[in-house]
Amino acid sequence: MRSHLLNDTTAEHYRRSVTQGVERVAAKLATTERPFTGVTADALSPLIDRIDLDRPLHDTGAVLDELDEVYLRDAIYFHHPRYLAHLNCPVVIPAVLGEAVLSAVNSSLDTWDQSAGGTLIERKLIDWTNERIGLGPHADGVFTSGGSQSNLQALLLAREESKTDSLAKLRVFASEVSHFSVKKSAKLLGLGQDAVVSIPVGADKRMQTVALARELERCKNAGLVPMAVVATAGTTDFGSIDPLPEVAELCEQFGVWMHIDAAYGCGLLASLKHRSRIDGIERADSVTVDYHKSFFQPVSSSALLVRDADTLRHATYHADYLNPRRMVQERIPNQVDKSLQTTRRFDALKLWMTLRVMGADGIGQLFDEVCDLAEEGWRLLAADPRFDVVVEPSLSTLVYRYIPAAVTDPAEIDRANLYARKALFASGDAVVAGTKVAGRHYLKFTLLNPETTADDIAAVLDLIAGHAEQYLGESLDRAS
Repeated sequence: MRSHLLNDTTAEHYRRSVTQGVERVAAKLATTERPFTGVTADALSPLIDRIDLDRPLHDTGAVLDELDEVYLRDAIYFHHPRYLAHLNCPVVIPAVLGEAVLSAVNSSLDTWDQSAGGTLIERKLIDWTNERIGLGPHADGVFTSGGSQSNLQALLLAREESKTDSLAKLRVFASEVSHFSVKKSAKLLGLGQDAVVSIPVGADKRMQTVALARELERCKNAGLVPMAVVATAGTTDFGSIDPLPEVAELCEQFGVWMHIDAAYGCGLLASLKHRSRIDGIERADSVTVDYHKSFFQPVSSSALLVRDADTLRHATYHADYLNPRRMVQERIPNQVDKSLQTTRRFDALKLWMTLRVMGADGIGQLFDEVCDLAEEGWRLLAADPRFDVVVEPSLSTLVYRYIPAAVTDPAEIDRANLYARKALFASGDAVVAGTKVAGRHYLKFTLLNPETTADDIAAVLDLIAGHAEQYLGESLDRAS
């Protein structure tokens, strides 16, 4: 069994095995005609259930054959131009190369004596991102597993900086369309059920700062403690960007920690055309970025950035076996001193490889393309009487629903849209997402693939309309 350990004696085995796997995936990518096969859980589960994990196949080729049957054949492929659903981006090749390198070397980014150069590469990327944001000379940060973890750590820092012993008095303010991780983080941090104050949004799905000011004043007058305001630069449902400069003014006025969840909108940091859409981000106390959303990186590659490096001390614990206090005096750079995680992958390498091969402008150009595509999609939807589109995009998301000419019952229209999404997914021809707006069911395009065209969008809209019309026709037949 030692022949399977990766070391100096098995380098050739490693090369052959990885090459076999890469060739399988490359062949699959080259021949994928649809983003999904339409397989159901009921159909796929028996194939996996019958596999006896205590009886290995002992042959890489045979295992890859099996993997094709239980995974590769039916995987949902984000690189396909008609995958239009969630915040999943196609990935760039330099980042995939970085993934292969970091997995093989297997550095752990908690302490210097487990990562060496990896520590410095991560720190350099944190500095680069902070410069792009404009957080100033004392900024710092750390890579995380994703936006949820970044938001959790940001609110942990805000809680500790609030300097109150009464958790029940703390309040967090976020728009009604902010990410669910804000409320989840509040719960994990021991705050009360009513700790997150939901701020209404306007028709543009951006936080209403007049309402935010009113709630901050009400909180203060009630003897409560405003802990943080979470502004969103790219909401999950709409891609909307809160008015960051106005929110920053209020945070400064009330002395409140300002966190910006830019997990989605961080791609604008590299944009050649649309960077001004996130003006004001430089005034935040902390910022969440997800490179695996809009920098075209494989999951996971994310970070939390902070204006004041000293605030990261709230996540610092020292263990004699790992990062004893003496290491601070010896100027040994241990990333575990900043992180909620201990063992942590070298995910920064993927972004490093991308920047060194493509450059930031290359990333920004790709993100600009999908933002421009969303504008084109918006015009298509706005001109199509079959659809109601909710809001003009700030990033690359379109929320809409099919509106039949002959049906006026909102509940029946809801059912038609739900059916259309389900039928489209089952066909495998395209994948779209869904959400609710004012209690009604809507569909959603999240456009993150520069290979997607306006023709793809138009074709998928026709498919949706066809499925909805089929449902409504069958519904009328059943009713008659």
